[in-house]
Amino acid sequence: MGLFSSIRGEFIDIIEWTDNTNNTLVYRFERHDNEIKSGAKLTVREGQVAVFINEGQLADVFLPGMHTLTTANLPILSTLKGWKYGFDSPFKAEVYFVSTRKFTDQKWGTKNPITLSDNRFGMLEIRAFGTYVIRITDPGLFIREVVGTDGHFTTDEINNQLRSLVVTRFTDAIGEADLPVEKYAANTNEISQLVQGIMQEDFEVYGIDLANFLIENISMPDEVKSEIFELSRLSAVDLDKFAKIKAAKALEKAAENESGTAGAGMGMGMGFAMANQMGQSFSQQQNQQQNQQTQGGPPPIPNQVTFYVAINGQQAGPYDMPTLQQMVTQQQVTRETLVWKQGMGNWTAAGQVSELNSLFGSVPPPLPPQ
Repeated sequence: MGLFSSIRGEFIDIIEWTDNTNNTLVYRFERHDNEIKSGAKLTVREGQVAVFINEGQLADVFLPGMHTLTTANLPILSTLKGWKYGFDSPFKAEVYFVSTRKFTDQKWGTKNPITLSDNRFGMLEIRAFGTYVIRITDPGLFIREVVGTDGHFTTDEINNQLRSLVVTRFTDAIGEADLPVEKYAANTNEISQLVQGIMQEDFEVYGIDLANFLIENISMPDEVKSEIFELSRLSAVDLDKFAKIKAAKALEKAAENESGTAGAGMGMGMGFAMANQMGQSFSQQQNQQQNQQTQGGPPPIPNQVTFYVAINGQQAGPYDMPTLQQMVTQQQVTRETLVWKQGMGNWTAAGQVSELNSLFGSVPPPLPPQ
């Protein structure tokens, strides 16, 4: 460095910072031997604050504008330096420019899943991620508590600490919210506001304002999602039909676990039998409704006795008593036909069921063998 350059560095006339980055929080103005000329021009742009530090002590703070550095506008530094009657010679001080604009799109997320307890699903794990916005509101406090003597401090240097704070407070907020797990996705905005309110004081300790906090997604295990989707459909589904469908699927799955084609055939047979049973039941309900609409009669008596019937090795029904009487008359059901109803332990011959004895009273028994 030549003599002219050295002299120019020692007697700086203009102090300013042109920020050409998008992540710098604090920048220290570098100059030769930290000397500033009396009467120098200090330019502070919008979105900046200039902080003067004297031997590690916070001195004067300048807001946006152009300032001429004199005793009048450096009251704290004048006191620290002992300038009782003004000064004309160069003085030493560190100048830090602090960006006060909003830093958006700061990422956060859970590195490890969060374990929660749900009343219905028990212990489960969730993950979450999103963004937040910060802004420095107390430059002096931020330099003292966070920056220290770092001459070029960026968001990358503080984001790890802030992300850890965010995840901790998010975990606490989820626990305090005590929401059913399926409500998380529908309440991300409310949870975001709750977490932001909880964290505001934590950020203010460092001179930072948490301007915004957003949860973009809360994810959970796929098996829990499937259960939630299935439960959400129950209100719109006939529970009796739904139970029969689930039973049929369970039988088919059990049959698939058997070895060989025999197990597969049995599974198909069970599935067809269940489907046939459900189809007959649905058809009977439709016929009853059509008869009621045609005849204008009352609806069927609820909780009437019905029996399942074994026909050709297949389960059929359930049938009410009038239908069974017709089947007895047509000899589709005999005294030896196996029947079953809810409450019976095993399939039993129809002739041994007291409730069905009256059905066979008008039908002669089979002829004895010759």
